[in-house]
Amino acid sequence: MPIAFRHPILTAALLAVGTLAASPALAQTSQPAKPNFIVILGEGHGWASTSVQMDDRVAASKSRTALTPQFEKLAADGLRFTNFYVPSPRCTPSRAALFTGINPAALRMTFVGEGKADDGLVTNGRLLPAESTTELPRDVTTIAELLKTEGYAIAHFGKWHVGRTDPSVHGFDESDGPTNNGGPDHVDNPHPKQLVGMTDRGIAFLQRQTAAAKPFYLQLSHYASRQGATASPEAIAVVKNRNPALTQRELGEAATTYDLDLALGRLLKALDDSGAAKNTYVIFTTDHGTPGKNSPLAGGKGTVSDGGLRVPFIIRGPGIKPNTFQYQRVSTLDLLPTLASLAKSRAPLPKAVEGADISPLIFNTGKFERTRTEFVIHFPHYDKDPAGPASAIIVGNDKLVHHYSDNTFSLYNLAKDPAEAHDLAREQPDKLKQLQAQLTAYLQSVNATFPQPNPKYDPAKPTTANSSRGRR
Repeated sequence: MPIAFRHPILTAALLAVGTLAASPALAQTSQPAKPNFIVILGEGHGWASTSVQMDDRVAASKSRTALTPQFEKLAADGLRFTNFYVPSPRCTPSRAALFTGINPAALRMTFVGEGKADDGLVTNGRLLPAESTTELPRDVTTIAELLKTEGYAIAHFGKWHVGRTDPSVHGFDESDGPTNNGGPDHVDNPHPKQLVGMTDRGIAFLQRQTAAAKPFYLQLSHYASRQGATASPEAIAVVKNRNPALTQRELGEAATTYDLDLALGRLLKALDDSGAAKNTYVIFTTDHGTPGKNSPLAGGKGTVSDGGLRVPFIIRGPGIKPNTFQYQRVSTLDLLPTLASLAKSRAPLPKAVEGADISPLIFNTGKFERTRTEFVIHFPHYDKDPAGPASAIIVGNDKLVHHYSDNTFSLYNLAKDPAEAHDLAREQPDKLKQLQAQLTAYLQSVNATFPQPNPKYDPAKPTTANSSRGRR
């Protein structure tokens, strides 16, 4: 890999942090307590998957069937980013970006793959998918390692899904191990058992750290749970009583989402009871959009349409004005530099980090600028989109999509056309050419991998996608 990730300064800081924490002189200082962080990562919950209206200007930015009063309260107490994007429509790349602040294209973690027909291949495809890895490189600095230099306790419970290396190697003190879709028990549906268990473990962790007066980072990464079979009887009864007209599928989806809401309520109550809530930032977001339809957006999981990329983001915590909205586009890549800034981390960010510190937007305290103005999603694989492998670049309100199978391009104005229904490629050739050049330059700069021509492709035969069973 061409990028050097880990800093010698950071390594030295990790070795020294124990000595600093034990220093009597340091203990006598009156430094303000460092904030705690709780990151709740949903699995495949799209922009309008909860009963929280994610954009106060768009009535359709909330679900008509979901019942999530705890998420509503979290939003009412905090800030909603209306234009929050993930850098991939699949879970492994998106999670890797959250941990590192690095684009999946640079990590070469652009897909998922655990068997179960989850290799991104098709029968008689025009292209062979790009080379990729599902293992988070050991030489990449994570948010856990950055925060450990500041004396934080770090835990991750739930779905890891960035390889088979134990999270402890990447700086996590406590975890459920290198889990994937099946959870620690390797079952088809880890919820509701793991939903309860990971919440219990998270509560115990925050209580121990609060009692020890130690700052903490806690991440709860949920497993997929959109089927009625994984919902608790209580949730099914509550949702059915509220809306008896729901179809069986809608009832299952709403009930499992309500279970997630109940778990959030338990966690927030424990945080309140611990006395640490006033110094804790709580974040909710997800790894990618919902499979299938994501109205009012186009597409969903496994596509570079906005339905696969635009997801909820809610943050509450000290200094954040309640029930507010922020409209600038931000992404998963911004979490690492932002949390490092909020923790007043003294360790330098690795050069490969692409995200920006968005705290000026969170607190509305001044001008916000990025080193890079473009946001790139590189997804060079066959998946849920019949159009095949693709990359997208967003600059301002303009979005360009490159379809590799037939080497065509689509152009959209997201402000005027969030459903990506009106292709402007022919109407705006100059804009098309400009974004093509930017996309090419970016992908070259990170040494991205690309799909290659399939020498066995037969245009006289149909192209058939692999089964999507088990793919998340």
